[in-house]
Amino acid sequence: MNAVSSQTIDKTFQALSDPTRRAILARLAEGDAKVTDLAAPFDMSLNAVSKHVRVLEDAGFIKRRVRGREHRLSFDGAPLREASDWIEFYRNFWDKRLDSLARFLAESQIKDAE
Repeated sequence: MNAVSSQTIDKTFQALSDPTRRAILARLAEGDAKVTDLAAPFDMSLNAVSKHVRVLEDAGFIKRRVRGREHRLSFDGAPLREASDWIEFYRNFWDKRLDSLARFLAESQIKDAE
């Protein structure tokens, strides 16, 4: 398994745990946007949306480009790939364990039948 730090995974899942942040990522998956564009559909202050954006930036989901006073935000899927790799490692781990258990039980039934 890739060495993904616990802190990285924690930040990823914490960032994804909020529906507003997931909606922001969904919007950014469609293309770059300004914070004001991202804030438009939400019934919350621009400051509140900016806090969500900072959490997503801290987790590595958002990249910011600054041109003068304009801040353009874009989506970066790297944290999702890392989380997917982490989940896949444990899915494979448990699949192997369960396959091993199934073989053991099948062999036990054959021995019991003899």
